[in-house]
Amino acid sequence: MAISASPDTTSDAHGTGAQLVRVAETGRMPVGITIDGQPVQALVDDTVLTAILTQQARLRDNEFGGGPRAGFCLMGACQECWVWRPDGSRLRACSALVSEGLVVLTRSPLTPWQIPSL
Repeated sequence: MAISASPDTTSDAHGTGAQLVRVAETGRMPVGITIDGQPVQALVDDTVLTAILTQQARLRDNEFGGGPRAGFCLMGACQECWVWRPDGSRLRACSALVSEGLVVLTRSPLTPWQIPSL
């Protein structure tokens, strides 16, 4: 997939503030998903990480310091790309593929004492 990082994440070339801008493979079928309550479109075979970062500047905020996170290893080993489902379960955004109707949250819906350990 051809994706490029936005040179300035506060205002990319498309004015969206997205971290990534899709520059190729735009002909794949759209998939409707919801990110933090906002309906958006991803493309078939996008990872959740790609879907989120083509919409906004960060994947999530770090639970411990609040700093922005955007994934790190991109192969499911580093634990930096966890996002949540509304029921509190988590998925790795770098390796999970989008599916029609997927709902993800970039902040845990659980209070800190409810979050299960890794």
